[in-house]
Parts: sequence; C-alpha cells; structure tokens
Amino acid sequence: MKPRTAIIIGAGPAGLTAAHELLTRTDIRPIVLEQLDYVGGISRTVCHHGNRMDIGGHRFFSKVDRVMDWWFARMPIQGRPSRDYKELGRDIPVSDLPGAPDPDAVDQVMLVRNRLSRILFLRKFFDYPISLTIQTLANLGILRTFRIGVTYVWARLFPKQPEKSLEEFFINRFGTELYGTFFKDYTEKVWGVPCSGIKAEWGAQRIKGLSVTKAVFHALKKVLAIRSSARQKETETSLIESFYYPKLGPGQMWETVASEVIGLGGEIRLGQTVTRVEYSDGQIGAIWVRDQATGISTRLEGGLFFSTMPIKDLILGMGEGVPSEVRAVAAGLQYRDFITVGILLDRLLVRNQTTTPTRNGLVPDNWIYIQESDVQLGRLQIFNNWSPYLVQNPDKVWLGLEYFCTEGDSLWKLPDADMIELAKHELEKIGLAVATDVEDAIVIRVQKAYPAYFGTYDQLDVVRTFVDRIPNLYLVGRNGMHRYNNQDHSMLAAMTAVDNLVAGVTERSNLWAVNTEEEYHETRKPGSAPEARA
Repeated sequence: MKPRTAIIIGAGPAGLTAAHELLTRTDIRPIVLEQLDYVGGISRTVCHHGNRMDIGGHRFFSKVDRVMDWWFARMPIQGRPSRDYKELGRDIPVSDLPGAPDPDAVDQVMLVRNRLSRILFLRKFFDYPISLTIQTLANLGILRTFRIGVTYVWARLFPKQPEKSLEEFFINRFGTELYGTFFKDYTEKVWGVPCSGIKAEWGAQRIKGLSVTKAVFHALKKVLAIRSSARQKETETSLIESFYYPKLGPGQMWETVASEVIGLGGEIRLGQTVTRVEYSDGQIGAIWVRDQATGISTRLEGGLFFSTMPIKDLILGMGEGVPSEVRAVAAGLQYRDFITVGILLDRLLVRNQTTTPTRNGLVPDNWIYIQESDVQLGRLQIFNNWSPYLVQNPDKVWLGLEYFCTEGDSLWKLPDADMIELAKHELEKIGLAVATDVEDAIVIRVQKAYPAYFGTYDQLDVVRTFVDRIPNLYLVGRNGMHRYNNQDHSMLAAMTAVDNLVAGVTERSNLWAVNTEEEYHETRKPGSAPEARA
C-alpha cells in the first residue's frame, strides 16, 4: 500500500514542485514545512516600500522542456511588449498564441528579457563572458593581451591532469593569465577560500562546456546574425542572450505554486523548525517541529519524507542511530552565506555606452560582476533591467549589492546601518554612484545560500550512500543534495523523485545525475510548449 502522507521539508522550488507533483500524480497528501515565514526560499521576491528585489538573480531558463512547460503553464509568455520595451521601441520575441497576456494589463505573465552581464575591472567594463573585441583588447592593453594568448595556448597544449581543483579547471580552459585576470579574485571573494582549495566539480556544474573557443564561436554567430530559437537549447548557459522572467520576480512563481498546492488539498506550514528526525530500523518514522511563533513542538508522522534542509542538519538531527562516519562527514560540510543590500537612488554616474536603448541612459546590465580587489562588493544587480515592474518609480535606479560571507564573520555581524554605509561607500569608490544620491536602502541576509565544494565535500558519497538506502526519504534541492543547483535543476530532481515513486523505482542514481550533463538527461522532444517569435 502506498503511503498516504508525505512530509516535505522546505517550501522552495524543489519542495513546492514535489508537493505539486504528488498532488497531481498520486493520492498522497503533502504537508510542506518551511522554517521561514515565506515560500520560495532563495528564489523569493522581497518587496520594500513598493520596490521588489530578486535575491540572487533568477533567470528562468532551462534546457529541459519539461521544466519550461511547467513554468509556462502558470505564467504564459507575454503577447505584447513590456512597459519599458514599448516605450523604447525595443524588439523582443513575444508569443503569438491567442490570448497571450499583455504585461501592462495582467500580472500572471512571463516576460522575455534581454540578458547582459559585464565585468567591472580596472574601473572599466568588460563583456561577460570575455569576448575578443577591439574594446576588450584596448581595455586590457597589449602586454596583458599577449600574455593571455600565450598562456591560453600553453594550457591547451599542456593541460593540468588530473584536474583536481577549481584553479586547475579554470587554467585548463582559459590559461593562467585570463584565469588570474577575470576568475581568481572574484571566485575567491565568493567562496572565501583559494580556488586551489575548491573541488573542480563546482566548475563542471556551473560552467560546464564554456571555453574561449565557444565564446569566440558565439561571438561570430552574433556577427553573422545566426539566430536560434528563443529557448536557446543549443546555447551554452553562460552565453544565452535572453531569458524568461516573471513580471513581479521569481517569488511570484512560487507564491502561485503555493496557492495551487493549497487549492489541490496540500498543506503549507510556515515558521516551522525541524528539531529532530526519528530514524530507526533503516527508515524515518516521524519528525519533530517547533512552531516559531508559539514555541510548541509537534511530532509529525509520514509515510514519505522529502528533504530540502541542509544535509548537515538532517543527518545530525537523526541522532546516534546514524553511523559515526556519516555523522562526521555531514558535520564537516560547509556553506557560504551572503548579504544583499537594496539601494534606491536617483542615478548612476556611469552612462549607457552600448547600442541597446535604455530609459534615462541607464546601463542595460542585469548583473555587473565587481572584479575590483579594493572593495568587498562581489556583484551588483540592476533590478530595472530584470523587469520594469520591480521598480515603483521608473525614473529611479533600484540596485541589489551582493556581498559574500560566512555566517558569524565580521561582515555577517555588521549592523544593518553600517552595512548600508559600506555599500554606499563602495558604490562611490568604484565610481558607479554618489553616496548622497541614495534615497532608501534595505539589508537582506541569506543563510546557507551556497553549499561549499570544500570541507568534507570530497567525502559526500559516504552520506549519499547512507541516505540512498533509506526507502522513504528523498533528498532534493540545493541544500538537500549539497549541490550548487539552479532552480530548474532543483525542480527536475523533485520531478524525478516523484517519477521514481510512481514507477516503483527505488534506486536514486537518476536524482543525483541531474545537472551532471549539459542536457540534464533530457527525455522529451522540444517544441511542446508555445515558442516565442521575433
């Protein structure tokens, strides 16, 4: 007999996808528990004084049609241009299906947005990924450009083997000089440890097949005006030039899904902290949760358990029944946290020098990677360019300044007022804005945003082997699997877990295979959802 109740720990993309799949494909009723007081996890939208923030930046792009179809079923592609593109006369692919929504008239709509990310280095803008344009060569100078070329050729002729560290991963693909110029400092700012101490698997998951050769070929395609489908399935993820995006930010998608889960008979309980996991006889029987508002602890039984909570906390919560080796590996897993400072101001000092038209001369970037070593700022988002509907007053500039840290360190413990002052000072220091132009600000801290590829990560298989033998437990999500997955990977892992359940498959290897190949083990044929047109 199939279990009738599933306990799902976490109301992020993986947890909510699992709940929805269970409700629509089985007779199992999910109870979703979320420690925070909102759904969506890191894929949420924060609203501050009428301005919306996307925490971390979430492009809705996937090489898997199943995931794309799932998104479009909830938010159809826009049928008319968005407010800013309409005003500027910018061309963008829109759906030609009857009834395709107008984003100026309805909220449940998926926008198609142009993508531009650049690097700020030496107080100059460089394309991201780096392209070999005349401007790039001029910015770098003749000597550095020569060293980049020589070390790239050397790396291709004599690659470092075996490839053990992230440093070796980068050098093998880009050469020593390009690695030192555009990858080393930023990556170490993100992780807080040397690239030589990070496993190469991080690069394999996040960068996959990107190389200088692919970047050059992509640039030639642009010059030759070779066009592809809006889905860009054949394009390396780091090179895509447009993406889908919910009108009101990523949290809008997960608030919609949460409403559907409740409407289908599921339950979502917010503010619930898992304090203990009852593990005996090789399976999980129940969990204990504490309501943060009342302090009352409750025991919840279930036939199935889906966990997106950090593996470290899950294993340690199981108590002494877990083998000591497994507990030791789990305890040694590490994470990286981060802080976003939302900044509202009148203007940026830098002006739009690209051929892309923008309102008030605003630079058209979604992200700017801050490669400057004299500031702690790691990355900057311009929310106006993600969706004009995130900004209450379109004449203002709404930014998200991202700082990478570790919970408990000096940056993490900095009071909000001091954090805002640091952000304002660094914006001014790198020449992007004047501190006195800042009108409003907010600080958002995110715990365990990035599972780290150091610590005991190289022994993770010890934990995986143990949990994969628990028949009524499925690990999904970024922290649930301790893998730096995007939201589409997390969703696909949840879908795959329910696939296994429905098919009676007990083996877990296909869950761990998600995001290990470029096509994510895609099984469906393309073209089953509405395509966008130019």
